[in-house]
Amino acid sequence: MAIKNYKPTSPGRRAATGYSFDEITRKKPEKSLVSAKRRKGGRNNQGKITVRHRGGGAKKSLRTIDFRRDKLGIPGKIVSIEYDPNRSARISLVQYVDGEKRYILWPVGVKVGDAVMSGPEAEIKPGNALPLKNIPSGTTIHNLEMTKGKGGQLVRGAGNSAQLLAREDKYAMVRLPSGEVRRVLAECMATIGQVGNVEHSQIKLGRAGRKRLMGRRPSVRGTVMNPRDHPHGGGEGRAPIGMPSPKTPWGKPTLGYRTRRRKDTNKYIVRRRFEV
Repeated sequence: MAIKNYKPTSPGRRAATGYSFDEITRKKPEKSLVSAKRRKGGRNNQGKITVRHRGGGAKKSLRTIDFRRDKLGIPGKIVSIEYDPNRSARISLVQYVDGEKRYILWPVGVKVGDAVMSGPEAEIKPGNALPLKNIPSGTTIHNLEMTKGKGGQLVRGAGNSAQLLAREDKYAMVRLPSGEVRRVLAECMATIGQVGNVEHSQIKLGRAGRKRLMGRRPSVRGTVMNPRDHPHGGGEGRAPIGMPSPKTPWGKPTLGYRTRRRKDTNKYIVRRRFEV
């Protein structure tokens, strides 16, 4: 995939870059795998905003993605590579020999017409999904399960990949894209290869309107608010954010304050991402 530059017809256009979509082979999605997506604008079931700066944006439809890869031992063929507005990665349509069609994340190097398969007997090549216990150490993987049978939850963004380091007893050691080394049950499934659309992180939006089309609303700095609206607000003229530390709008410390609550999974983390 290549990144294209626009003609500098305006200041926003001058700074913007976009996708060339060279890898896309089909424009319209498979109808049987598309469903309506209800937009919530960051609000919960009571109508209260629980996630700020969400709302608006272009209308999207959901594509049903097979993160579980539980069609074991049945070969399939890549029919198309498509754009998905709900994620940074591209998706591939797979048609299995029994006639069923499913979407999977598109890995780097997989082309239309290639064969893919899931299961312990699958070949070690991009696009195939196997349990971690059947994957050789040092292999690049993505779409990694945390719980057996639940489906891939880790390493699903564009250009991401993890590395299987070793196995000990019933666990496998995996280095995640953040640098964290984590134990995962060796029974969990993972897909071989790196997620496609590698150059996604190099795209420059160039103007605020493109962010609004993604459903992201403006964010206001706390220093320009009133003191009742934000801990950084108030004061005569410009003022520093204050002591002892910067705060969230709700008064909790930020910049280094740890908010992790899952103490029960600490035993699975071998090396944290912020350790040197």
